[in-house]
Amino acid sequence: MNFEYSDRCKALLESLQSFMEKHVYPNERTIYDQVFAQPDDFRQWQPLEILEELKVKARAAGLWNLFLPDSELGANLGNLDYAPLAEIMGRSYWAPEIFNCDAPNTGNMEVLVRYGTPAQQDRWLRPLLDGTIRSAFAMTEPAVASSDATNIGTRIRRDGDDYVISGRKWWTSGAGDPRCEIMIVMGQNDPDNPNRHARQSMILVPTNTPGVHIRRYLPIFGISDAPHGHMETIFDDVRVPAENMLLGEGRGFEIAQGRLGPGRIHHCMRLIGVADRALERLCRRLSERTTFGEVIADQSLWRFRIAEARCRIEQARLMTLKAAWMMDVAGNKAARAEIAMIKIIVPRMAAEIVDLAIQAFGGGGFADTVLTMAYVYARTTQVADGPDEVHSNQLARLELARHAAADPAATAGEGDVMVAQGRDYERIEKWVLGC
Repeated sequence: MNFEYSDRCKALLESLQSFMEKHVYPNERTIYDQVFAQPDDFRQWQPLEILEELKVKARAAGLWNLFLPDSELGANLGNLDYAPLAEIMGRSYWAPEIFNCDAPNTGNMEVLVRYGTPAQQDRWLRPLLDGTIRSAFAMTEPAVASSDATNIGTRIRRDGDDYVISGRKWWTSGAGDPRCEIMIVMGQNDPDNPNRHARQSMILVPTNTPGVHIRRYLPIFGISDAPHGHMETIFDDVRVPAENMLLGEGRGFEIAQGRLGPGRIHHCMRLIGVADRALERLCRRLSERTTFGEVIADQSLWRFRIAEARCRIEQARLMTLKAAWMMDVAGNKAARAEIAMIKIIVPRMAAEIVDLAIQAFGGGGFADTVLTMAYVYARTTQVADGPDEVHSNQLARLELARHAAADPAATAGEGDVMVAQGRDYERIEKWVLGC
């Protein structure tokens, strides 16, 4: 395995770090003031002026669409080279959007790049790449356990030259943004197909189509996440042209696997940055405070916690880089075990280290916007893009299959009880009883 970054990656990394230092970190307070100043005001659901200003500067600096491994549309970086850039962006909650590298838009753009027709790309991909519109991904439903996507009940029915979509979705991330013009919707078009994974399709639904109703936003720990928003969405006999179907009927799972692999690793890359910044702030805070006549950072309990946190971040980073490298050299399918592993450990690691930082800040930790939003992001990612349980189940299946296909004689990994032979157990028992 070679984790050496390319020269292009190193140059972009230096430019990105400089941009964050000059433009993003100094403006965080302004960003949060615009987000939280008047929670009940209509302005909450409007684009943030400061972000739009920073996007212009980011694009002028060549820091735009860094996630796309395409020389014409993106930065022409593989997963391994994108990893350190995503980590730096992850240090600030709003930074990914500044560089047009935020979810779910990145995943939706990747879907259109891989599976969209030329007409679909011209209509939707180009403005998404330009950042002039936003998008949403509608998959999760309140009526079923959506971690098993075969449970999804939204219907996609062919009617002449159209498809008609009927169903109820929630946690449709990005649908609250007034610039959201397109949704990728997953639903059943062939519910009776004996192959459970061939029943689903994905289709493009413009948000202004009659019958699309954004019913409400769903807060996370009381936070609206405006203007992005995670919405409950009703599709009431929504009619769209047949050419809006992505790839073809029954190929929704194929698209989902192509979309979620990179999306999952992007979350993990960003969460490394979330955890690293939280630990840095924790260390500085503890070095500035005393309790009972002693600097808190000198207390053995906190030193153990700091050391443990650093170990966990480095372990998570190395595993994430390995997964990225495998995706680049062997493909997403070959790296599915590594992707599952990092999706299990990285969000949990980040959430626990951010929680530790909140503890270190005491009462101030609950008022600190950067930490609270970092915790919201880390904790929700344990559910988003597949909950921990799904990835653990998949990883266990892969592990069991790996050992079932191997000869235990070659590894001494047999499942039998190993008992030493030739021992006089009766004499040993008499000796023990005699004692």
